[in-house]
Amino acid sequence: MLFEKTYGIDLGSSSVKVYSMIRNKSYIEKNMIAAKGRKIIAVGNEAYEMFEKAPSDISVSSPMAFGMIANLELQEIVLYSMMRKIDKILGIGSVMYFAVPLDMTAIEKRAYYQVANGHWLRKNRVYMVEAPIADAIAMGVDLENNAGSMVVNIGAQSTNFSIITGGRIIISKKIPIGGRQMNEAVCSEVRKRYNLQIGTRTGKRLKLVMGRLADQHKQARKVVGIDSVSGLPREEIISAYVVNAGIMNCVNEIGAQMKVFLERIPPQISYHIAKEGIYLTGGSTRIPHIDTYLAGYTGYSFNLSELYETSAVKGLEAVIHNKDLRKWAQPIKQRKL
Repeated sequence: MLFEKTYGIDLGSSSVKVYSMIRNKSYIEKNMIAAKGRKIIAVGNEAYEMFEKAPSDISVSSPMAFGMIANLELQEIVLYSMMRKIDKILGIGSVMYFAVPLDMTAIEKRAYYQVANGHWLRKNRVYMVEAPIADAIAMGVDLENNAGSMVVNIGAQSTNFSIITGGRIIISKKIPIGGRQMNEAVCSEVRKRYNLQIGTRTGKRLKLVMGRLADQHKQARKVVGIDSVSGLPREEIISAYVVNAGIMNCVNEIGAQMKVFLERIPPQISYHIAKEGIYLTGGSTRIPHIDTYLAGYTGYSFNLSELYETSAVKGLEAVIHNKDLRKWAQPIKQRKL
């Protein structure tokens, strides 16, 4: 079609990433929505600015949970709002490639179809690419001649381990640990050590600024929180040691689960993974030296992607432009259940 538009879409628990073929550009915005009752107050980055600041009668949340669509109606609103910012006039009958989780049920596949063909977006053709495959394409993994590669994505709410060989995923595992759990762990450590309650947004800033898993420096930051005893606001200087203690609780659990996962792999595939190195991506890999720390924990070398949370949408971009890669895109059709 002459005016057909093509998009690559990654619906993440933390942020939505959209690649527009006609503009040849990727866009990223927070996957959050603020509502007062059934009235939508703010969407995307504007909603995130209200997170942990809004009054009790306004709820601010993400329509995604652990990489899956939790609220279909709200997710459609977030996607539609973002796409209107990209293209003021949305054409009917666009092509949408979604990066999707593994092993989805028929109902979960239908949810992705409904997001692209609901109240505001209509008559769109929908294709799905498994997220680990999209990550692997973005990181330059040769899917055609592949004797064994491991892709690890540490996302906002979960971490995924996947083994790819012969162009398909043979083993995969998801654990409910990600960046959000790290933020909460930092908040928990601060509350335990200083009797100070801070929000997860503050915990995230501390994680990214002072989180160092290998070469820990003596750093400190001043933050404002609520005193756990008096209930009054107060300032406190937080040391990097406390921040790293919280992060390590989560990263150690990821490392332990990864070691167990690697033990399930056939020796011949494990050999190729050890030779090639484990591919590491996801937004939470922004923590400095996380690849070095996990390498010391597991005994395997790591290839850290510089794309971080945008690796899946970059993989979709490659699929859109390369016809040879479209074999890994499967159509999603509406079915009566």
